[in-house]
Amino acid sequence: MFVGKGGAGKTTFALKSAVDDVRAGSRALVVSFDQAHSVTDVLGVNNGRAGGAEPAAVEPGLDVLELDTLALVATKYAALTSILSMAGAGHEHGVRFGAVDPEEIIGAPGVQELVGLDRLVDLIDQSRWDTVFVDLPATADALRILQLPDLVAGYLERLWPRHDRIVAGTGTDPRLTLVVAMLENIVTAAERIRELFLDHSRTSMTVVLTPDRVGVAEARRTLSAAALTGLAVDTIVVNKVLPLLNSSSIGLVGAHPAVFWFEGWRSAQQEVLGEVSDLAAGTAVVVVEQASQEPVGLVSLAALDTQRTTDTTDERPGTDTPTVAHESGTGLESIYAMTMVLPLVDPSTLTLGRVDDDVIIGADGVRRRVRLASVLRRCIVLGAEFDAGRLVIRFRPDPAVWPA
Repeated sequence: MFVGKGGAGKTTFALKSAVDDVRAGSRALVVSFDQAHSVTDVLGVNNGRAGGAEPAAVEPGLDVLELDTLALVATKYAALTSILSMAGAGHEHGVRFGAVDPEEIIGAPGVQELVGLDRLVDLIDQSRWDTVFVDLPATADALRILQLPDLVAGYLERLWPRHDRIVAGTGTDPRLTLVVAMLENIVTAAERIRELFLDHSRTSMTVVLTPDRVGVAEARRTLSAAALTGLAVDTIVVNKVLPLLNSSSIGLVGAHPAVFWFEGWRSAQQEVLGEVSDLAAGTAVVVVEQASQEPVGLVSLAALDTQRTTDTTDERPGTDTPTVAHESGTGLESIYAMTMVLPLVDPSTLTLGRVDDDVIIGADGVRRRVRLASVLRRCIVLGAEFDAGRLVIRFRPDPAVWPA
């Protein structure tokens, strides 16, 4: 998955990676999840073949798809509306499902993205391609999309718990049974999307940035959010780095002000690259120099020069599996600690809360709801501390529910 600043930069490197894979003998699929699609633009074609729900072949071994999530939602809901209408005779109490227009469902927050993610999982499960590259929207929207499975499943469970849904679905109204079945399908889809995202052997994220202070600040927040949500980042791409001027080039223009301007920008970019290396900490860094021409088309993409400056197999630590340990005491005097690794988090943005059996952790504009281990659900929170990228929350038994 490619995420980063808006524009065609992410798309370029998603396609570049796919082209390299195809040249090496693999089959690759590039899926654009950005509604401002630019896949066909970067490929240098404009025939509309890549849009819709089915991939289109660009060359042997390379398929592309500009996913039309609006059309997906409309198609799915139109079928549901027909079924509900046929099942509606004689049951006019409660909600009139057939009176709801598809456009109302399409406009609900997150519906498009969740349906699109579900389609993405379907494509991956077909196993037709060795690698599927996903071009996500700009950073803020991409992170929101990646959190959707947790949000949808979590809120649906709290608003209408599964056991209540099952009871409602076994009643006499067939339309309500169909709606319950639809909601169960949504939860199932959210769960399998989340399973795919958190499987580090199948899914990883590439962060694309430009070599400037704003780009580094955004990348830091992105890496922090990825760690908080349990996503694995395996590559950081720094795009549009100015190349080193050789002596012959300088000789041609002499001491022209353009040379000083160029060298000033390049020096600033080199300082930024040092900061990127510090951020990387176990993540491969790929530097791409500014090309003399825009890389459009398969030939230009294949020729695009990239330089891997850092290559390590160490995975950046994430928070997918918080650790729980008994620190001291016995019985009601016991102290338990839950530790989560949160690299690059801005401590001033860190927030904590507890709702029932979950702890809610927020940082850098992202929140994650973490289910407590069974022993901690019977405890109350004593306090928390954050140091050197490690969050430690301490608990002690609640006398009201702790077994005697």
